[in-house]
Amino acid sequence: MTVSDERGRRIPTVADDAPLEARVRVPWPVDVARTLRPLQRGPWDPCHRSDGLAVWRTSRMDSGPVTYRLTQDGTHGARCLAWGPGAGELVERAPALLGAEDDPSGFSPGHPALVEAHRRLPALRIPRTGRVLESLVPAVLEQRVHSVAAFASWRRLVTRFGDRAPGPAPEGMRVPPSAATWRTVPSWEFHRANVDPGRARTVVRCAQVAESLERLVGEKPAEARRKLRTIPGVGVWTAAEVAQRAFGDADALSVGDYHLATVVGWSLLGRPLDDAGMIEYLEPLRPHRYRAVRLLTETGGHARVPKRGPRTPITDHRHR
Repeated sequence: MTVSDERGRRIPTVADDAPLEARVRVPWPVDVARTLRPLQRGPWDPCHRSDGLAVWRTSRMDSGPVTYRLTQDGTHGARCLAWGPGAGELVERAPALLGAEDDPSGFSPGHPALVEAHRRLPALRIPRTGRVLESLVPAVLEQRVHSVAAFASWRRLVTRFGDRAPGPAPEGMRVPPSAATWRTVPSWEFHRANVDPGRARTVVRCAQVAESLERLVGEKPAEARRKLRTIPGVGVWTAAEVAQRAFGDADALSVGDYHLATVVGWSLLGRPLDDAGMIEYLEPLRPHRYRAVRLLTETGGHARVPKRGPRTPITDHRHR
């Protein structure tokens, strides 16, 4: 059985209970679980599960929803099982998802911490999902709030408005809502999910131009980030978070992140940095600044930051 995507290409599909199986190979070594880790939005993300043996994910492809299971298969790839109407398209995109388009050859850091991190994690890749709205909505929900609150909002909204995951997905997994669904989520449902009106309006606004947003995957990453920022409510930080995941942008630096400059400063200089200092210090690493950040994160960068004072409280917008 086949269907056509929005460009008229014919894509094979499978029945819910019949997986499409493929062996995915990439040109560089890849650590599947570690490479896909940034795609997970919190430990209870209904679109992502990892059980130590396999990574389970859901997505909404042009051709329909899909559940897929990836397991490490040697140093240069993975075995993929995919269920649902979007299975064929997912398998086509799987190499990019595992970093086939992420060329690390020009990355030559000078700082010993980065040199050692790169040596320890040679199979860390930057994934490219090609799904813009699926990266953009959770990034908007994470604006200016604690991660734990944003993850809870994402989980509630996807569980409430997403679709059942095709195939034998782990319990509780859901497919992210479509753009049409995000456009019609009532304001009170955002409120119940602890999302303030500003972020809720941005989510709806993004969903309204979703078709144009998805075309950005064909742009150069820097230009795609610029176009993302033309949407009211989408700033530098949000655009970078999307670019890292949807575009596989190894240079997208999340300027404005509450912790990132501090982590970079303490990891590389033994002192805190502000955003301006981080940008200046990482400038020689273009076009691999995000790769450097990922290496620091995966090798315990947060643990190097001194613990000082109590954490700021989590804001509950439902009581405002």
